Amino acid sequence: MSLTVDIIKRLQGFTLNVSFTAEAGVTALLGASGSGKSMTLRCIAGVERPDEGSIVLDGRVLYDSKAKIDLPPQARKVGYLFQRYALFPNMTVLQNIDAGLSLERDARVRKTKRESLISRFHLNGLEERLPRELSGGQMQRVALCRMLAGEPEAILLDEPFAALDSHLRWQMEAEVKQTLAEFPGAALLVSHDRGEVYRMSRRVCVLNEGVSEPAMDTTELFAHPRTLQSALITGCKNCAPASLTQAGQLLVPSWNAVLACDGAEQSGITHAGIRAHFVVPCAEGAENALLCQIVHAEDDVFSRVLTLLPRGGTATIRAEMGKADASAFAVGSEAWFRLPREHVMLLMETHAG
Repeated sequence: MSLTVDIIKRLQGFTLNVSFTAEAGVTALLGASGSGKSMTLRCIAGVERPDEGSIVLDGRVLYDSKAKIDLPPQARKVGYLFQRYALFPNMTVLQNIDAGLSLERDARVRKTKRESLISRFHLNGLEERLPRELSGGQMQRVALCRMLAGEPEAILLDEPFAALDSHLRWQMEAEVKQTLAEFPGAALLVSHDRGEVYRMSRRVCVLNEGVSEPAMDTTELFAHPRTLQSALITGCKNCAPASLTQAGQLLVPSWNAVLACDGAEQSGITHAGIRAHFVVPCAEGAENALLCQIVHAEDDVFSRVLTLLPRGGTATIRAEMGKADASAFAVGSEAWFRLPREHVMLLMETHAG
């Protein structure tokens, strides 16, 4: 099963322009707050109407502006898990789950499905409780039950763990991940948490101020982002304007660096990037070695972060390493640090095309 989305929606001061295909499995929409992730889900679910384009689920047209097709939400067979779960506050657990079974006319089948879901999501004994009497994890389980009760062909998850305390997130993430592994259709996960996206999705589509970049394999995106926005949203702390020289090297003026790099045949490169944990101490004369002054040092939970200013440069570089390894570098001193060529990112301001 696949979900193809190619839509434009104009809002005040903002235009959503997304195009991607999600195959069976989990595809994540990753972007900063306000980038259009949730609005994309709302358009797919039929809660919002795009201005142009089409939405097709496994060959079935849900929306097509040219053909004037716009199926109502209840006819789309799309399960939607809202950020705050949107349980009916005056209905019991049982009644909330029954709401997802409203299209099932056979009372015996409805009872069987309901009991199966309650058992599967460990809600036995909670059937008569109201949402306000449930924990955050229990409310999420009820919302998942209600969503799956309608046997959706696609699942939309909008920041599914945002309402949970941190100690519940890992447990619920594991449960949701298992649920999605058993689901045969396409699932879309909206998040701005890069760790969550990395652990849960097979493919990622980055949204940058309402505009989508081509979907990529998740591990490939984190290892080799193609645009500046992708690098930043996946956690790269070191990005600087750069250009390729005729000799195939990367000129980074603000780091006072000319770097050996892989992929110099690419065009349109505007920035260089390197993740902080790949910036490592080295001996003078090593490839891509920069003599840097340590201008600041700060402990993180399990590491130490050094802020480095390359000699002759105007912008700092962040290096992150084990506390024991970093103890040799005092603030104010100088040392050589290497930017390994295989970890130097060649980035474009925006995606070509």
